Amino acid sequence: MIIAITIGVLTAGGVFLVLQRGMVRLILGMTLIGHATNLTLLAAGIGAWRSEPIMSGTNPQDAADPLPQAFVLTAIVISMATTAFMLALAALGRSDDTLSDPVKEFPDLFAAFKDSVWSTEEKSVPAKKKVAQDQAKGSQEEHDTPTDDAYVLPDHVTHEVTALQTMGRSARRISTDSNQYQRRQQREEGIE
Repeated sequence: MIIAITIGVLTAGGVFLVLQRGMVRLILGMTLIGHATNLTLLAAGIGAWRSEPIMSGTNPQDAADPLPQAFVLTAIVISMATTAFMLALAALGRSDDTLSDPVKEFPDLFAAFKDSVWSTEEKSVPAKKKVAQDQAKGSQEEHDTPTDDAYVLPDHVTHEVTALQTMGRSARRISTDSNQYQRRQQREEGIE
């Protein structure tokens, strides 16, 4: 009965921690659930007290089943490796370089890109005009109230800026007579 109560408490605590916000709590919750699973495996292999599963000194009918114990030892090693991996992810996860809004994070970068990379048709439009265009198209997106000097990038430009920042590269103007420009034009014509 004590093992069953312990399994229940560990499972309840683990589920509670997994449902909380925060990576460390999630890791602790998964660890508690792993311990509860290990105890469940052990409890499944032990109906009553039995002798050690050493065949030289014990009658085989009186010996405990060694298979659940082997499963638990394997599960302990796997859970330790998983916990170490999740802790490493928690430590490194805060230094993610993907940004949700590159214009707000890097206004200087946006200003440099705006005039040098894209044609005049693709340059950013005032935010009020963009909101009006979206509403005319029937878009259901929610917009913040734009100020007079606010600008919105076209969608494909925003993706390019984000991709450049994620890769750690700086944008550059590509000459129209270069091979790279020709390949890009061929790809874009093939997509359309």
